[in-house]
Amino acid sequence: MKSTDTDVFDKIKITEILNGIPHGTVILDRDLCIVEMNSSLELLSGFTTSEARGVRADFILRCNIGKSGKLFRKLLETGESLSVEGNIITHDHKNKPIHFTVSSFKDENGHPVGLFIFLEDISILHSFDQKGSSRDGLKDILGHSPKMLEMLELMPVLAHTDASVLITGETGTGKDLVAEALHNASKRSRHSFIKINCGALPESLLESELFGHVRGAFTGAVKDKPGLFRLAQNGTIFLTEIGDLPLSLQVKLLSVLDDREFFPVGGVKKIKVNVRIIAATHRSLRELVKRGEFREDLFYRLNVLRLHLPALRERDGDIRLFLDHFLRKFNTSLNKSIKEYSEKAIEILTGYHYPGNVRELRNIVEYAVHICQGKSVKKESLPEYIFFPQVDLEVKEKQENGQVPIDKSIQNQPEADQVTYSNPTERGWSDIEKEMIINALKKTGGNRSKSALELGWGRTTLWRKLKHYNLN
Repeated sequence: MKSTDTDVFDKIKITEILNGIPHGTVILDRDLCIVEMNSSLELLSGFTTSEARGVRADFILRCNIGKSGKLFRKLLETGESLSVEGNIITHDHKNKPIHFTVSSFKDENGHPVGLFIFLEDISILHSFDQKGSSRDGLKDILGHSPKMLEMLELMPVLAHTDASVLITGETGTGKDLVAEALHNASKRSRHSFIKINCGALPESLLESELFGHVRGAFTGAVKDKPGLFRLAQNGTIFLTEIGDLPLSLQVKLLSVLDDREFFPVGGVKKIKVNVRIIAATHRSLRELVKRGEFREDLFYRLNVLRLHLPALRERDGDIRLFLDHFLRKFNTSLNKSIKEYSEKAIEILTGYHYPGNVRELRNIVEYAVHICQGKSVKKESLPEYIFFPQVDLEVKEKQENGQVPIDKSIQNQPEADQVTYSNPTERGWSDIEKEMIINALKKTGGNRSKSALELGWGRTTLWRKLKHYNLN
């Protein structure tokens, strides 16, 4: 690029202006090399500005809108504008549908200087068109049990506010899916949705990932890094497993929630952000606050709006819904033509307690579809471990985590009253399940609520099974 071109770009603070644009934006010079691009395009393309600067655009914006080099050259020469849909291949080889808007600009003498290109990610629109669902995105969440219907009625209300949301629920209940649905249904849906697991990275690396760093902040910091909060500008950042966030970073997160600004690692200038925070955890934050492992003030700032996802065993009727849904899904993806489950398989699958919730059910169905050789999923196609319930272990683990109150009368029962399970190949599943129910009732003195808790079921599930086995 010639010095006259450089003078034009030096007259304005290009980076600040570009980063204020919510879509991917890039400036090309008259040689169609990249002069500058914004953080939205960094996130979209997978290339950083420092990597792209000075490189020909067709090496970074690998798009399918004709021969882009010739097309861009023609637009530069004619001064015309272009608005068209196409796609780009990102740095990690993903194909993303994009709406391109290209326009040229000239210097004060009327000579062509370069091109502005705006890239709007329309993958969300394409996904909704393919699914045939509405823009609210909530129809992707399955469930017609009373607890799920109650949650689904609340979600549109939460989606149309900007307040922080705390999503709670056991592992595998679908917290990630709900968080993304809230984003897709919100006014921020045209901007980025960025997820990070607070327990997956060491503290020093997590701080840099969240808040970015400046060059020279630590050994190996050879260039500035924007951080996920800046990349999520005007969008949503989803902090999963928030209970694992180190105390030192809890202070910094609280500052972001209160002041909408933060210092990057090693930086001396505050960065302002406009980001909605959705957090999720399977742990009891109140218990962590009591133990001094989570800041109380941060808990209340995150807990402005609360959404609790029920465990699958508490969602009467939804198990069969998911079984049919995942059977169709894996029939398609694995090119199978399985039509149904056998009655015995249904009896086993609807009676299982699913400690891993929807994620575990999905894995069980995927396993069964792989193994099944006929047109019907039979008992033999199911993974062996589901025939050996570990209800006592599940309840014990929840009690240790403070999720379930410990009943001393149950804890002190003699060993003879403990539930025992025989090899399921010697007896039918119905016999095993009936024995589980009888032992749980004995253990709790006939208290159905406590028996349901002991078995890891909802009260209506226990009532239905008592009727089924004529144990009323």
